Order: sequence, then structure tokens, then C-alpha cells
Amino acid sequence: MSQQQCKTMAYWLFSLCLIIFGMIVLGGVTRLTGSGLSMVNWQPIMGVLPPLNAEQWQQVFALYKTSPEFLKINFSMDLAGFKSIFWYEYLHRLLGRFIGLLFFIPKVWFLLRYPVPNLLKIKLLGLFILGGLQGVLGWYMVKSGLVDNPHVSQYRLVAHLSLALLLYASILWIAMGLVSRGLGSRYNLPLTTKRNVLLLCVLVFVTIVAGGFVAGLKAGYIYNTFPLMGEQLVPPGYMIMQPWWRNLFENAAAAQFNHRVLATVCMLLAVYVAFKGLQSPLEPIMRKAFYGLLVAIGMQYALGLATLLLVMPVPIAAMHQAGAVLLLSACLFVLRLACFKQQNTN
Repeated sequence: MSQQQCKTMAYWLFSLCLIIFGMIVLGGVTRLTGSGLSMVNWQPIMGVLPPLNAEQWQQVFALYKTSPEFLKINFSMDLAGFKSIFWYEYLHRLLGRFIGLLFFIPKVWFLLRYPVPNLLKIKLLGLFILGGLQGVLGWYMVKSGLVDNPHVSQYRLVAHLSLALLLYASILWIAMGLVSRGLGSRYNLPLTTKRNVLLLCVLVFVTIVAGGFVAGLKAGYIYNTFPLMGEQLVPPGYMIMQPWWRNLFENAAAAQFNHRVLATVCMLLAVYVAFKGLQSPLEPIMRKAFYGLLVAIGMQYALGLATLLLVMPVPIAAMHQAGAVLLLSACLFVLRLACFKQQNTN
């Protein structure tokens, strides 16, 4: 493909990343507002339209009244209260459908009009499959809260979040690769710095996943102090469950402690990587990337502390989730720049 064709496809993929970013943040708001179980059935095609009149609203509300969440928690909720939680989940699902169309239709057009390399075709097919699986996994997650316990499984929530991050990161990586084609850029970073950047990307991903367990266990509402948890650095009952590994995924205090530790290690590693990188002779864009990484990690750590100390206010908690995706993006951008090789532009 020509350089212009590569850039056109990259802009399409970047737009997808932007909307998936919004999807992830909206998913966090849906969870924080307790809206995730307001739609008790899954209609991928027929569920595009919301209730349009009073009769339809009553029908949807009647379905919700049969759910464990209404029977055990929201039994005093009226129709107005139901509408306030319904719209978050509806918009989340609608945005998912829109992402599917925004991916599929332009992809077919590009494949028909551009000489897309076979490897890129395979990558695009893989992304389409991941997107479809994400929709199915989202409903699988919701179903876990529609049985007896009106709370979604933290395992399914983390799986849903992890796949969303994987999809976002994959699209972003491919888009950045398309932009870089033919630019002939070389960034002479030491090999150890490149490895540390890769380690940071992995660690940030793991930290976000650990945050998913904090969300799934509602662990952000306990031990709202820092750096101590109660009067101790390590919370009491950290390893109370047997076998020991259950504490990592089912113990709320342990989940919050682990997320704290991982976030702190991320911050220290990011600062170390950035300062080591800035000691090398760099082109302006690489230098800006390292400074951007420092800004992203600083803001994210501050948002995490604010979310904890203020006991999970929805706007700040949503900003914290958005900051996590931005931090991952900054890490991937630095890694992508570090991976650029001198290319033959003839």
C-alpha cells in the first residue's frame, strides 16, 4: 500500500480506538452507578431501539422486577429510578453495536479498494473476531448477576475488561505501525531501556486487571486511607482464605492491597524508564513521548489516591479508569517508537 493509504487506514483505526476508549469509560460509569443489571435480556439485533412509549417502558420495567437485583436491593425503585439506571446500560450496549459497524463496513471497503497485505488482512480478521467475542463475553458477565446473587462475577468482569483492553491495545498498535511505514525513523535507545518499556506495558496491563478485581469485589469502599490500611501497611486478613490463591481474586482487602502495590511499582518503573530514556540522544518526538509518560503516570497515581480517599465518587473514579487507558496508550506509544527501525523508503 502507498503511504497515504496506510495513513487513511490508520486514521480509521485511531477513530475506533477513541470510541473503544469511550466504551471502556462508559462501562466503568455503568458499573459505578449500579446500572449494569438493568437490562435482563440480550437482543443483539432487536435491542437497538429503546422503549419508545409508556407501555414499552412498563414492559421493560416489569422484566427488571423479576431480577434478583430488584427483588433484593432495588425493591423500592419506581419507574423514574429505573430509567436513570437503564440509560447507562443501554448506551453501553448501543455503543458496542456502533463499534461493530464502524469496524466491519470500512474494513470491507478497504479490502475491496486497497491492496491490503495478507498479514494485515489476518490481523483485521482477528480484531473482528475479538470484537464479537467481547460482545458475547459482556452478556456472559451480566448473566452472572441475574441468577441468585445480584452482583456480577468479578472473574467475568475482569475477563470482559481484559479483552476490551487487549482489543484497544491491538488496534492502537496496528494503527501506529501503519503511520510509521516509510518514515525511516530510528530511535537509538539502549536495549535494556526497550526491555524496561515492554515490562512497563505488561505491568500497567496487569495493574489495570488488578483494578478490575477491586471493582468486582467493591474493594474501593474499604480502607479509604493511604498509605496505611487501617493501622497497618498490610491489611489484617490478607491471607485469610484457603487455598491461598483465592485471596488474590476473592479477598477484597487483598485485592485493594495488591492494586496499591502494583500501581506504586508502575509509577516507580515509569519514572525510572523515562529518566533513563531521556539520558539518551533523542529526537524531539521521542523526548516528548517520555515526558508524556511521566505526566500520564503522575496523573493516574493522583487520580487513584483521590478515588480511594474520597470513597469512590463516580466522576473521579471514571477519570481514574480513563487515566488507566491513557497510561497504557502512553506506554504503547513509547514502545512503538522504540521499535521503529530504519526503513527503505525507495
